[in-house]
Amino acid sequence: MVPYVARRLVQGIVVLFGVSVIVFVLSHLSGDPVELLLPDVATAAQVAALREQLGLDRPLIVQFGIFLLRAVQGDFGDSIRFNSPAFPLVLSRLRATGILTVAALTIAIVIALPMGVVAALRRGSFIDQALMSLSLLGYAVPTFYLGIMLILLVSVKLRLLPPSGFSTPQQLILPALTLGLYQAALLARLLRRGLVDVYVSNYIRTARAKGLRERSVLLPHALKNALIPVVTIFGLQVGSLLSGAVITETVFSYPGVGLLLVQAIYQRDFAIVQAFVIVSAAIIVLVNLLIDMLYGYLDPRIRVYANP
Repeated sequence: MVPYVARRLVQGIVVLFGVSVIVFVLSHLSGDPVELLLPDVATAAQVAALREQLGLDRPLIVQFGIFLLRAVQGDFGDSIRFNSPAFPLVLSRLRATGILTVAALTIAIVIALPMGVVAALRRGSFIDQALMSLSLLGYAVPTFYLGIMLILLVSVKLRLLPPSGFSTPQQLILPALTLGLYQAALLARLLRRGLVDVYVSNYIRTARAKGLRERSVLLPHALKNALIPVVTIFGLQVGSLLSGAVITETVFSYPGVGLLLVQAIYQRDFAIVQAFVIVSAAIIVLVNLLIDMLYGYLDPRIRVYANP
């Protein structure tokens, strides 16, 4: 397992390097932040002085080298808007986004697990069709539209929950529900498909022939093997949640890293954008490594392949 983890870490470093190149180039193609920092009446000398102060007068390859060297040390430069180091600022907002992500994943699992199991056990029935139609609807509705509708219904009309903020647990419910319902719809469909495929396997017939109860067939045998594709998508959905949080946090004025990113993009705050993308990429690489290690528990054959 150690050589496998070492190989994956090397691959992760290569991925992070590629991400750093892309985000650096795209950030500089978006425009010149000096135009936002100085008034229209600024002189050419003032523009040149500020560009020199920010290091924007150097060749791009030199700027990238400096950026990469500092990024390895956790230094992405200072935020233009907040006039403070960008990396600690992103990490401070990452806590709120992490809480939102965990809450959304919890909601998704709580909803998707019973939906997928019931639909698989009742496959072909009206219950199966109703649950899968509901999950398809949940997957088709965009998160920003669902968030706005929840605000109008729950906060404005019914006055049950606050529409924004982070200071109380009640303020977390609506944004977590917005992200969680979208993820639950996908996970429920995957779990249902996996269980249907597993239930026609020979080892399931053997377990039933031994006289095992349906619960004993489902939990230790069928469900464990059906979870492999679900776990795969679960790991990939972490990136989807981070990108979805950008929209959801903006809709709910949730003070997470997603809202910070939107503000930074509008103001061409390169340091915050670069820090966010690199940190997000590192989280996704780490989560997918953990998911790959979890495969060995769900399927011992994968464990043998990972340890040639």
